[in-house]
Amino acid sequence: MLNLVLFGPPGAGKGTQSAKLIEKYQLVHISTGDLFRMHISNDTDLGKRVKQILADGMLVPDSITIDMLEEEVTKNPDAKGFIFDGFPRTVAQAEALDAYLEKNGQTINGVVQLEVNEDEIKSRIAERQKVSGRADDDADKLLKRIDEYFSKTVHVLPYYETQGKVSKVNGIGNIEEIFSNICTAIDAL
Repeated sequence: MLNLVLFGPPGAGKGTQSAKLIEKYQLVHISTGDLFRMHISNDTDLGKRVKQILADGMLVPDSITIDMLEEEVTKNPDAKGFIFDGFPRTVAQAEALDAYLEKNGQTINGVVQLEVNEDEIKSRIAERQKVSGRADDDADKLLKRIDEYFSKTVHVLPYYETQGKVSKVNGIGNIEEIFSNICTAIDAL
């Protein structure tokens, strides 16, 4: 089983690259952001709880995120592996994910960090906002999300670096070239 964490700031291309990785490696994509948006659009109890948190550009509490993620993994017992996108965002989440996977005889095989500078992120999300209309992409909320990433989420990387699992990939450039570099990193696992 191949379990990957796709890591990078908002707008780094995680969704774009995940779609290509799913096809190539037949993995199940678990995006916490997509799950939150699905729960919100279906007006579930969870959706009601996280709607305001996300709209304010803040992180959803670990307990809610972890429960939701475990539910998604359980729904896919025959998966060849998973791509975790947007998770973990804290060291506590990384530890909880490791504990959950270990309990099920699995592990995170690798972490692919898409490196993208802040100017590129802002440009990409401005373009995405024109098309998607996502509430979390508006200017004020975007700045909060970028700040959350660089002040909190980025601190998860050392957790995986000490395990020798992080591969850094330049996330700026041609989509196919970035994908090829990601595949090289994954195939080296």
